[in-house]
Amino acid sequence: QVTVADSGGGLVQAGGSLRLSCAASGRTFSSLAMGWFRQAPGKEREFVSAFSRAGRIDEFADSVKGRFTMSRDNAKNTIYLQMNSLKPEDTARYYCAASSQFVQPGAQVGRYAYWGQGTQVTVSA
Repeated sequence: QVTVADSGGGLVQAGGSLRLSCAASGRTFSSLAMGWFRQAPGKEREFVSAFSRAGRIDEFADSVKGRFTMSRDNAKNTIYLQMNSLKPEDTARYYCAASSQFVQPGAQVGRYAYWGQGTQVTVSA
């Protein structure tokens, strides 16, 4: 069983930065594809970014390209989402997800079997 734990959210002013962390356990980390999604109140969960298995390929939603970056520390079984130039519309609960079944699940919510509890990001104007 894979366990995913996400953290690092908070309150920040527009233009500021935050770094989210996601630690996975229960399976060899390099065998997992990892992703970030977010959900604002009243909206559907949307894709933010993802690593393919072992982090060979990364993908980003158009809305965050150029502002968000990801990194992966295999020694710590952790991925990070660095969020810069934050905007009020980035306000949402951010979820980390893991997939052991798909090499590159990408933006497909249904391809991720394991989810963190989420961490709230609030960007004030």
